[in-house]
Amino acid sequence: MEEESSTVADAVQTVAETASETVHTVTEVAADTIGTVTKGVSSETASLLHIDEIKGYFTVENVTHWVTSIIALLIFYIAYRIIKKLLKRQLTKFAKPHTVILVSKTISYTFRVLMIMYVLNLFGVNLSAIWGAAGVAGLAIGFAAQTSVSNIISGVFVVSEKAMKIGDCICVDGTTGIVDSIDLLSVKVHTFDNQMVRIPNSTIINGSLTNYNHFDVRRVVVEVGVSYNSDVDAVLEALQKVPSMCPTVIAEPAPKIYYDSFGASSINLKVCLWCKNPDFIATKNDAFKAIVKVSRETPFEIPYTKLDVKIVNPAQAAL
Repeated sequence: MEEESSTVADAVQTVAETASETVHTVTEVAADTIGTVTKGVSSETASLLHIDEIKGYFTVENVTHWVTSIIALLIFYIAYRIIKKLLKRQLTKFAKPHTVILVSKTISYTFRVLMIMYVLNLFGVNLSAIWGAAGVAGLAIGFAAQTSVSNIISGVFVVSEKAMKIGDCICVDGTTGIVDSIDLLSVKVHTFDNQMVRIPNSTIINGSLTNYNHFDVRRVVVEVGVSYNSDVDAVLEALQKVPSMCPTVIAEPAPKIYYDSFGASSINLKVCLWCKNPDFIATKNDAFKAIVKVSRETPFEIPYTKLDVKIVNPAQAAL
């Protein structure tokens, strides 16, 4: 009995030792497998994210180079702002506003191009290859954007001719408005009903431009028709009073009042008055009021269309 119990105990101990060895072996294999998988995942992640290459960049020499480059960019930016401000201040003294804006934009675009080239050079980009590619791309873009190139060239002529400035009232191709900006591609105006209209520079160069503010003085012309039964001398003498009744009319050039043509129902005169450009609307209103006033004081008639209305009795119309 005791021998059987000892045999069973030995068997249990053997099984326990075997199970322990098996568990230990499995644990070691699992640990090795996890370690291998973890190592593989870390290696793939580092390869995918280029961590080793990134670490290689963070050397003392590269960090010093980057810090120096950033400081240089800040110095360039501060110098650009100072130069732009000083140049703008000097140009404002003798140049027109649209010229100042154009020069300011040119300086800004030049600075941006230089900074982009500098940054590309920092990263070791071959600029000669970029210039070659830019030449080919520029040729292709030039053919594809002939209208834009035409507007840019026309913009140079618009600026050089000095035919307008910001704040002028112009009329181009049936569009009348106040000039807000003069750019390389177009001129932007706002109309009297406050709508923004963009006029391409090529339209201005190829068409007719009217600038109402180019000269300091402007002529107001009011056409007046008088009856054929009027005393022409009395009418002319009466209208000579009109300039003195308009406070904004200037003495030089002198006002002109003359008979212009024979109309279908009236003899037509023109009253020509000169005024300062900002007083144009006020002068025109005063001239109209003065003409109506003198026509009532002097017995001459300004003809207008009259209609005779005849009321027909429906009963009579049926007969």
